[in-house]
Amino acid sequence: MKKKTIITIGIIAVVIIAIYSSFAGTYNKLVSLDENVATQWAQVQNQYQRRMDLIPNLVATVKGYASHESDVYTQVADARSKAGGVIQVDSKILEDPEAFQRYQQVQNQLGSSLQRLLAVSENYPELKANQNFLALQDQLEGTENRIATERKRYNDTAKTYNMYVRRFPTSIIANMNGFRTKEYFSASQEAQSAPKVQF
Repeated sequence: MKKKTIITIGIIAVVIIAIYSSFAGTYNKLVSLDENVATQWAQVQNQYQRRMDLIPNLVATVKGYASHESDVYTQVADARSKAGGVIQVDSKILEDPEAFQRYQQVQNQLGSSLQRLLAVSENYPELKANQNFLALQDQLEGTENRIATERKRYNDTAKTYNMYVRRFPTSIIANMNGFRTKEYFSASQEAQSAPKVQF
């Protein structure tokens, strides 16, 4: 009788340890993947902030040559102020589809207004030759490339996390502990429609 009790207790202890180890391992992996997503999100934010910091110098340089293009400056200023209100947003936005979409739209509007500002330079040859403008334009183009790269890395990291969160039985542990899927960056509406080419 004693031997059976010891064996039963041993089996129960092994089962409890196995369940605990599985739960702890899954939970810890969820935490690690969630932190990876947050870190990658911070990288996206850093590049958006870099773009925000370049804008005043770029606008000031263009204004020096094309002072009567006030509607373009107004668009850039409006887009920058809207984006400035959401640049350092909490990572909880990654779990809120509507807030994430609004954030993405604001960033896309800022990018579009910057493209219009750079297009102004085509009408001013002396601006296109200005070393300060060329340096700022190069920095902005580099930043836009970095933004695209960081957004792709974020999407890849979020995909890995989302797949893990949604798989069974991990989904049970994830739901019990508040781990939710993250939103993805997507192409802007302008990028999804084919450009019209006229000759």
